[in-house]
Amino acid sequence: MDLEFAVNGERFKVDSIDPSTTVLDFLRFNTPFKSVKLACGEGGCGACLVVLARYDPELDQVKECSINSCLTLLCSINGCSITTSEGLGNKKKGFHPIHKRFAGFHASQCGFCTPGMCISLYSALSNADSSNNNSSNEFTVSEAEKSVSGNLCRCTGYRPIVDACKSFASDVDIEDLGFNSFWKKGESKEVMLKNLPPYNPKEHLVTFPEFLKKKKKKKKKKLHNGLDHSRYRWTTPCSVADLHNITEAANSLGSLKLVVGNTGTGYYKDEERFDRYIDISQIPEMSMMIIKKGEEGIEIGAAVTISNAIAALKKEESKSSYIFKKMAAHMEKIGNHAIRNSGSIGGNLVMAQSRKFPSDITTLLLAVDASVYMLNGSKKTEKVKLHEFLELPSVLDSKRVLLKVEIPSCTTSGDDETELLFESYRAAPRSIGNALPYLNAAFFALVSRRQEPSRRGVTVDKCILAFGSYGGDHSIRAREVESFLTGKLLSYSVLYEAVGLLKGIIVPGKDTPHFEYRKSLAVGYLFEFFNPLIESGHYSNSHVNETAKSLLPFLSSSQQVLESNEYQPVGEAVIKVGAALQASGEAVFVDDIPTLPNCLHGAFVYSTERLTKIKSINFRENVIPTGVFAVLTSKDIPKQGQNIGSKTVFGAGPLFADELTQFAGQRIALVVADTQKHADMAAKLAVVEYDTKNIEEEPILTVEDAVKRCSFFEVHPMIYPEPVGDVLKGMEEAERKIISAELRLGSQYFFYMEPQTALALPDEDDCVKVYSSSQAPEYVHSVIATCLGIQEHNVRVITRRVGGGFGGKAVKSMPVATACALGAYKLQRPVKMYMNRRTDMVMAGGRHPMKITYDVGFRADGKVTALEFIMLIDAGLEPDISAIMPRNIMGPLRKYDWGALSFDIKVCKTNSPSRTAMRAPGEVQGSYIAESIIENVATSLQMDVDAVRKINLHSYESLRKFYTHISGDPDEYTLTLLWDKLEISSKFKERAEMVKEFNVCNVWRKRGISRVPIIHQVMQRPTPGKVSILSDGSVVVEVGGIELGQGLWTKVQQMVAYGLGLVKCQGSDKLLERVRVVQSDTLGMIQGGFTAGSTTSESSCEAVRLCCVILVERLKPTMDQMMMEKSGSVTWTMLIQQAYGQSINLSASTLYTPEYASMEYLNYGVGVSEVEVDLVTGKTEILRSDIIYDSGKSLNPAVDLGQIEGAFVQGIGFFMMEEYTTDEKGLVVQQGTWDYKIPTVDTIPKHFNVEIVNSGHHKDRVLSSKASGEPPMLMAASVHCATRSAIREARKQSLSWNCHDGNRDESGTDFELPVPATMPVVKSLCGLYSVERYLQGKILG
Repeated sequence: MDLEFAVNGERFKVDSIDPSTTVLDFLRFNTPFKSVKLACGEGGCGACLVVLARYDPELDQVKECSINSCLTLLCSINGCSITTSEGLGNKKKGFHPIHKRFAGFHASQCGFCTPGMCISLYSALSNADSSNNNSSNEFTVSEAEKSVSGNLCRCTGYRPIVDACKSFASDVDIEDLGFNSFWKKGESKEVMLKNLPPYNPKEHLVTFPEFLKKKKKKKKKKLHNGLDHSRYRWTTPCSVADLHNITEAANSLGSLKLVVGNTGTGYYKDEERFDRYIDISQIPEMSMMIIKKGEEGIEIGAAVTISNAIAALKKEESKSSYIFKKMAAHMEKIGNHAIRNSGSIGGNLVMAQSRKFPSDITTLLLAVDASVYMLNGSKKTEKVKLHEFLELPSVLDSKRVLLKVEIPSCTTSGDDETELLFESYRAAPRSIGNALPYLNAAFFALVSRRQEPSRRGVTVDKCILAFGSYGGDHSIRAREVESFLTGKLLSYSVLYEAVGLLKGIIVPGKDTPHFEYRKSLAVGYLFEFFNPLIESGHYSNSHVNETAKSLLPFLSSSQQVLESNEYQPVGEAVIKVGAALQASGEAVFVDDIPTLPNCLHGAFVYSTERLTKIKSINFRENVIPTGVFAVLTSKDIPKQGQNIGSKTVFGAGPLFADELTQFAGQRIALVVADTQKHADMAAKLAVVEYDTKNIEEEPILTVEDAVKRCSFFEVHPMIYPEPVGDVLKGMEEAERKIISAELRLGSQYFFYMEPQTALALPDEDDCVKVYSSSQAPEYVHSVIATCLGIQEHNVRVITRRVGGGFGGKAVKSMPVATACALGAYKLQRPVKMYMNRRTDMVMAGGRHPMKITYDVGFRADGKVTALEFIMLIDAGLEPDISAIMPRNIMGPLRKYDWGALSFDIKVCKTNSPSRTAMRAPGEVQGSYIAESIIENVATSLQMDVDAVRKINLHSYESLRKFYTHISGDPDEYTLTLLWDKLEISSKFKERAEMVKEFNVCNVWRKRGISRVPIIHQVMQRPTPGKVSILSDGSVVVEVGGIELGQGLWTKVQQMVAYGLGLVKCQGSDKLLERVRVVQSDTLGMIQGGFTAGSTTSESSCEAVRLCCVILVERLKPTMDQMMMEKSGSVTWTMLIQQAYGQSINLSASTLYTPEYASMEYLNYGVGVSEVEVDLVTGKTEILRSDIIYDSGKSLNPAVDLGQIEGAFVQGIGFFMMEEYTTDEKGLVVQQGTWDYKIPTVDTIPKHFNVEIVNSGHHKDRVLSSKASGEPPMLMAASVHCATRSAIREARKQSLSWNCHDGNRDESGTDFELPVPATMPVVKSLCGLYSVERYLQGKILG
């Protein structure tokens, strides 16, 4: 049978295909639909989501669910229908209400993730509608919030996305929805509802294609309807007997792979090529939902998806339903919606058994004493206990096949004194946002109450204690602890003894990170389970259990935004340009450009060693991999060219290592192949032979090594910051001092949703055209020309939009485009590169790590008198932009009046990947360093840290002292105003008292609250602009700035509409829709520079405003003449037609060059955050964040609001979550979404309030506006400082327990909280042995 399916209602028939082809591969290379994006290839980000619909001819029903197209194999969707975001709606047919609401709620910035978000929401709406046919369920606010919990967004901060989703909920209070373009503040609920784009399931849900229905009904009559295995190498057995015959013939058939959802490849990324794929999802015995067996329990087929198992467990109404519902709630935290919709129960168990996958499901099933049924090689079915199954040799290496799982019934004897208990636990970086746990546990117990005077309390009659994901081979039962507890009357001493036994059982593998933390989690969960029985005599868990409560609490927010009509339409909250196009997936990114038939694809081979000679580059087993066309190295660079891959004003970096590789992750070669998949596979198969002989020089691994070897980058005196005041005098005035305090800050990865991408096309006469996803096309252009040894007029670089940049698409985009250009130039064929996430992470470099050692002097009232420090910045090997770091760091660090300030900042050159600019480069570190110092001063004095902050805030006089001329006029210094205003609006003082009360009343949870000010210095740069009016009156605009998602095009469009509107003719006030900003072209618009530093939008706006001034002056004589002739009735179109007839030049260009005296200015803001820390797990929950930010007169408050929220949430990632580390060789450890965790919808503040202050006229600013892209990120330090406060309370409590055991934690209020403050970090500071200390204190009385 042929492979046939539908995409967006269109029939596709495939005659033959490689069975490893994914749905994403097919959609992107064989259809016009490009909304499915490849951002991770792991099923971990949601960018590739589509809706899969299957038709059941027996029931005449269609079932829909979202799936990851990057993992789902094409052959598995035979007879199914796929819907992408374009299929929901598009520009031609009309956008879907989801698209319109995403646009109207300002929920799309770069737009790369938006189609996947829309599909997630659509899938949730579709499921709710199908449920409504059978029950009273409706799409609720809770479901709306959960619908996008598995999707990643790096731009928005999620709040507007959640609001767009919640607008579809039946129980939403529409007044709670955030700032949007559908209604104005104060309008009635009726008006609000009326203005929302209407949604009707009957009209807006996609129907299953009739041609597939007919085919399915015909197939039903046939005995076998699988694909022709000779053409597809894909077999679909219809019974266990068929499957047995296939596995028995495995030797003759070659290598086999059994598949259901193929989700395992997202984690293990199989490089092995299989001869045949066996789809076991259609075998009735393995794919049945749940077969009831009376009171004996239930059975779940191995091919049942996790989602279907969850649904069935929730519906189960037997005496064991209490346990089943708890299991279902836990399973909803596994992966994300799409993973659960595709991944099977059996697949999860087999990965755990054979490949040590850290499975939650095995732990849950162990706790209920489950068994599994397997088909063995002799065609017999054998039943074994799950714990026995896990101990067997690898099932994948045998002919055994897992058929089903049996869960026995769990009931009590019916005695009123006997109680059945079941609880599960999970500690993960995210609650539900697709994160593997540090440890999971599930406990089952039968307990009885004793009333005898000598044995009053609770006795454990039976218990099963299962633990998993802690770094062992698989989930286990703690049998020694089970035996010890069985029959025991629970007491603190009994529990303490059980804890001691457990610590000897939970032993993570030697290479497992956070070894002691994982053990402490096991102890903590055992304590949580049994301690309530000791303290209250019945099970009432005082610690709020995540499984028992709603998976995602309601998020709430408020935004106070002031729109301005002074310069209409500038100042209005105009919807971002192309937002609906981005939502539908029609917005074109570089990889969406249709691939030419002869296009080749590239992938980098990088070094895994540092400071070694490269002897040779070969492939594994000396076999050239499939599809490889060439391998390019530094030797392939034209003789007239140079080995250059990047450059800044501070220097250049090589494209490839020459004979010597300087650091792990350095580019060595470019593999060029016929497809991107083949290029990536070939790069993995590359074997680099190194030679360390005759290399006398040792690599510089740390900043300390760099100091010893005097390995530094020069920082020109013109950009090195100046000290302030007399530090010696300030130290003499100090009443107290902190000497030689040390602070270290780590790195951060950009995690732009669109990886580095470029496409190069050879052209005539030694020319090359390059499409690059870059923040700096002008520099890309220059580097390519230098590398190829051709004149710059032979190179054209085009950038339309960038799928997120954050600084990572500036310098780091240059070698990607240059390598493609080299390939195209040498091979005379188009070359495209779409870098895979792992390689991207290895080469990105990220934020600068640094070490700070400081001395600070201060008075008894907390006023600092002097600060001096030494800072060592790890810049890596290449100059990049690192020389600017001292200046950037010192800007925000000077936000407090230090009295006097001196410093020695060294930019260290090490054998590491070059660090580069990442959103607020240096500024976010500098601002945090200031907070850390203030925190330590307050601790030293035992003062309230907020009081210490306040006493050190600048007066205008001290501001002038520290910031000189860039401090502006006195009325522009708004920080103290913002400080006081936020104190009132956030109810800071009242909440601080409530936090104190909470901490007194709660043992295992502590709260903290913190208020943090920011001062962020920015600088405008020269920026070009060009405005041209076409003959029909439409306007085309070019600017040097690149649209990264920050709304630059939108603000420019508004500015042009305002600027040309000053001509004051009829219709000139409605020019906005007639203005189009077009892509950057380095031969059409020169001197574009970098899009960075938060000011490119305003500089681009000023450039086009100046162009408009020129055009209006040119049009004025014609306008005056026509006004006289037409008696005042002159339309815009008439004016332009007349100007064309008079041959007036209607194209104007300019290079805006800011005046030196006013090119730099200060931005102000204040953030308050309140957190709650779980002392058992170290989890930090952000209860509330309030932000107030001075944006001057915002050019577009909707865009600025999105920038403020997005920057703040990215800051949360830096301070609390994102670990970007290297191994002993300097190679990046994190590989993708599995181990690099950016914030998700479940990790942002539960209450998120933002106020944008319009601070009035700023004469030297662009229409009085101020920057918003980077400064708000600094306010996220408030979350970190609040966490520090909560930890301090935990440590005070720990000291009060006053016990003496061998597990004594280092307690005290004087500590440094590392960045990021991850769960293991927070737990270790709260006390890894806090449970033991607590129990000992109770025992000792």
